[in-house]
Amino acid sequence: MPAVPYKVEKPWGHELIWALTDRYAGKILHVKAGHLLSVQYHHRKDETMHVLSGELILRTWPDENSDPVARPFRAGESMHIPPPTIHQIEAVVDTDVLEVSTPELDDLVRLTDRYGRP
Repeated sequence: MPAVPYKVEKPWGHELIWALTDRYAGKILHVKAGHLLSVQYHHRKDETMHVLSGELILRTWPDENSDPVARPFRAGESMHIPPPTIHQIEAVVDTDVLEVSTPELDDLVRLTDRYGRP
């Protein structure tokens, strides 16, 4: 496993991976205002997000054929996202999110992506 902490640049901002073991991972996601992550789900990765600062719109889908359910997600709020919940976050303002998850960082299925990533 790589030494932590390390930073991963993203088209929407960056991730700071501050913990990574064979049992858990910890990240801070910095999402720039107006940017959003892909519509995605995970087969095994189980995650909980906590907004440290800023404000997001969290979208979840009951399934791929449903309309999304959107709600504001503000500083001080947390959300558990178990697999295989389809989800997306969009930053209303520059936002920092603490994410704690199981360690399967590559377990990502993108359904749509503004930035053209596969």
